Amino acid sequence: MTAESTTYTSRLRLPNRASPYVFALYMATIMAFLMCLVITLAEFGLDEHYLGNVMNAYRVAMPSAFVCVLVVRPMVARLVAWTVHAR
Repeated sequence: MTAESTTYTSRLRLPNRASPYVFALYMATIMAFLMCLVITLAEFGLDEHYLGNVMNAYRVAMPSAFVCVLVVRPMVARLVAWTVHAR
């Protein structure tokens, strides 16, 4: 076993029951940031304050997106199950 594989296997891992919350955190983090980039560009254009404006929007968008993903995810899972044939 190499040092790299030892480090990889010994990292902190959360229990499986945390999966919906970790999913919501990652999804909200990525989607809110991408949406802030696009909406800020569309609204204000690309100028010297662009990244500052994006981060100001992100401070509001990220917590909102996290809560929304937590609330909407179960409903979306049911809609997918209703729409897609199970194998």
